Amino acid sequence: MYHRLRGWLCPDVGIDLGTANTLVAVQGEGVVVDEPSVVALEKGSRKVLGKGTAVGKLARQMLGRTPDSITAVRPMKDGVITDFELCESMLRYFLRKAHRGKFGFKPRVVIAVPGSITPVEKRAVFSSAERAGAGRVFLIEESKAAGIGAGLPISEPLASMVCDIGGGTTDVAVFSLGEIVSSQTVRVAGDRMDEAVVEYLRQHFSLRIGPQMAEQVKIEVGSAYPLMNEMAAEVRGLDTISSIPRKATITSEEVREALREPLTAIINCCKAVIERCDPELVADLADTGLVLTGGGALLRGLDELMREQLGIPVQVADDPLTTVARGTAVCLEHLEQWRDDLESDAA
Repeated sequence: MYHRLRGWLCPDVGIDLGTANTLVAVQGEGVVVDEPSVVALEKGSRKVLGKGTAVGKLARQMLGRTPDSITAVRPMKDGVITDFELCESMLRYFLRKAHRGKFGFKPRVVIAVPGSITPVEKRAVFSSAERAGAGRVFLIEESKAAGIGAGLPISEPLASMVCDIGGGTTDVAVFSLGEIVSSQTVRVAGDRMDEAVVEYLRQHFSLRIGPQMAEQVKIEVGSAYPLMNEMAAEVRGLDTISSIPRKATITSEEVREALREPLTAIINCCKAVIERCDPELVADLADTGLVLTGGGALLRGLDELMREQLGIPVQVADDPLTTVARGTAVCLEHLEQWRDDLESDAA
């Protein structure tokens, strides 16, 4: 009775605090917020524009286009907080947007964080969430949240493997009996792919573009494996030789070449995780395979490339962008069951 009343007065909240995007799931409602992790500030101050509302989608539109009086900032890098004050402002905005607590109750919050996060970085997450209006705060590793959100049988005596490719980090883990038996995090993910496209165009086309244009190219024609019908996209940027704006056409083969290095790093991370598993678990993986989650899982042909390189079945989770957030929501619904797997701010 108490839990039902509390859930009505103050629903619990799950947060996928990502480098590129932040997703918020409310208990019983699913994912209700999915916005970029960006904050717009008045130049030379720490004041968020629009009385604290220039956050998320509105702020992202300003990236690379701001006048001298405005600065658009991402308070997260490589999966960790780089600006505590701005992260707090961002979380406060998202919590207010998602949460409908009554009578001043503060929600319990489960936040997904990279597996490589340090104690100091964890404390920063706890502090930012609490100051933003959260009540009791719990942390869960992104890979475990992804496994839960993807519906993997991680509590069974059978190996389950997940590779969560976000904006700043890639988290890879193998589970058995509800525990992570082997895991690794690399700070190579979507942002590094965008940087690779930027660098490729600079070197081979003498064209300077921004990360948003690079991301657009990656989405439009990017692939990890040869396509049956290769594609091309028009790119606009600044000619590094003449210093005038111009256009160029880049093919999916060229984008694939640009992405070779970051994709190799992600595959090597998966191989390292598998190598540290016992032979029995490796034998399980030959049947159960690997599930891809996160925004990076949407890259064309990534499952085919990883299947070829790893020698195990590989599939993309349903709606991979929201998998981690959905995993935090499942933890909230069964908080007593998963409490031992969560790290509390009271620990």
